Amino acid sequence: MNIQEFMSAYTNHPVLFIGTGMSLRYLKNSYTWDGLLSKIAIDLFGDDREYLNIKSRNSENGSFKYEAIAEELQRKFDEILEQNPDEKFKEINDEFFESMRSGRPLSRFKIYISKLLANLEYKEHANIELEELKKARKNVGSIITTNYDKLAQDIFEFNPLIGNDILLSNPYGSIYKIHGCIDNPSKIIITQTDYKKFKEKYELIRAQLLSLFIHNPIIFFGYNVGDENIKEILKTIFTYVEPNSNTAKRIRSNFLLVEYEADSNNQDIVEHDIDITGFSTIRINKIKTDNFSQIYKALASLTLPISAMDIRKLQSVVKEIYTGGNIKVNFTEDMDSLDNSDKVVAIGSTKTIKYEFQTTSEMMSNYFKIIEEEDSQILGLLNKQKITSTQYFPIYGFSKICTEIIEENRLKTQQKSKLDHLISEMKDACKNYHSSISNIINDENISATYKNGAIAWGIWHNQLPKDEVIDYLKNFENKKGTEYKKLLCMFDYKQYADAI
Repeated sequence: MNIQEFMSAYTNHPVLFIGTGMSLRYLKNSYTWDGLLSKIAIDLFGDDREYLNIKSRNSENGSFKYEAIAEELQRKFDEILEQNPDEKFKEINDEFFESMRSGRPLSRFKIYISKLLANLEYKEHANIELEELKKARKNVGSIITTNYDKLAQDIFEFNPLIGNDILLSNPYGSIYKIHGCIDNPSKIIITQTDYKKFKEKYELIRAQLLSLFIHNPIIFFGYNVGDENIKEILKTIFTYVEPNSNTAKRIRSNFLLVEYEADSNNQDIVEHDIDITGFSTIRINKIKTDNFSQIYKALASLTLPISAMDIRKLQSVVKEIYTGGNIKVNFTEDMDSLDNSDKVVAIGSTKTIKYEFQTTSEMMSNYFKIIEEEDSQILGLLNKQKITSTQYFPIYGFSKICTEIIEENRLKTQQKSKLDHLISEMKDACKNYHSSISNIINDENISATYKNGAIAWGIWHNQLPKDEVIDYLKNFENKKGTEYKKLLCMFDYKQYADAI
């Protein structure tokens, strides 16, 4: 069975379990466990000899115990920085002392790990695959990761959960960082002591994760078939689920391991048996390939009745009901007669209720997310709305994704006409030759009133880098205002008018 056929059988949102292999695939500054500890030791001691000594003291039956190696290296690292304040590690010591003054004990070793992984330095080829992965975002329920870095947050824009936060969480649209995160070095799990404490608390987290494993497809990225994380997950499931039950069969059919194989374009999924001590052989689905784009495309092409983020919103409403929040009950035969309240839950027959809505203003605020995810379902809602002749609306990019927008031609004519008028009426104070937004912002000859007009002029005349404009629009403070809408329509036209 190929990957497209396999995923087309999914009926709800898959959970992605992301390991080190994903960071190694896309980031320049990523390390294996051994590589990370070796890097720290070489930075500390000047070469690898002391690290090799530590490794030799922590090996057993030909294997290295990396949690024990990390324990010894942490002790040496913290002691050396305490006794010999070195200019090289001044930033680490400064952060340590600042944390201690605030009553928050921290390990210098873990602070250094957080610094090593702080910046996401993407490899040159990464963008092509990651664009495909972002399109699949709308169909992903949750992320679970053992990685410390923020790659998953950057790609998926989900809410990160660490430590005890996992126990009280809404799983949809969340990233479970079960081994900690660089944002909170004290929660990083890397040493023998850390793992011991983690296992003592893991039972409660296990219960939360078990629900995800039973009810959702699980796709593993960045692990190999012999990885202990894979085996621990299987142990978790089949400790509580009868191996020969229908539930076990459903879990196995939804369980997919994506394993890296250099230069392979394989698209076929095979069954693979895993032997786990204390359990009978467990069969899983596996694909070995170097073509991750095909997997992301299959995931993005899923047609599910509701997005993962909408489920998260619904669960938040239900939680508010449970806790006695601000609740209104309305009886109506006409859904359009309801006020545009923050949250609405409709209860009734599926024959009589099917109401989806996102305003044109919300679509503009979510413009880049909709474009990245190629969310044609959301854009289909444009046919239920009226866009007046006075409105700015970025139809060019949206029509590239959704070809069923009834008023596409009228809206394109309207957008072009409004932009032509905007440029023709542009004040002389806005006209400039700057090649970056920062230069416009810093130009004292352009008053604050005309800054966005000057940026619009730069976009229209192709003076400004695309990535810089995107960052500016994504971080625009008031996305409901006319200034944002003008700039967005300007960018949309210049980006997509010639592509359609």
